[in-house]
Amino acid sequence: MKYTELQKKTDADLKKVLVEKRRAIKDFRFGLAGSKIRNVKEGEHQRRDIARILTELRARELAVDSK
Repeated sequence: MKYTELQKKTDADLKKVLVEKRRAIKDFRFGLAGSKIRNVKEGEHQRRDIARILTELRARELAVDSK
């Protein structure tokens, strides 16, 4: 997910996507332990998406506080 896509979403949508991504990373970890996962880079992509979402939420929080 690109950062520009995240900027267009509302706070509620971002929080919803964040929950979905965290659930996906949890499922990835369990799948990796059970040898069901073939693409090991998927976890890295999920973690980066989570970081992007948290960054955007924090930027919005700081923008509101500075006004």
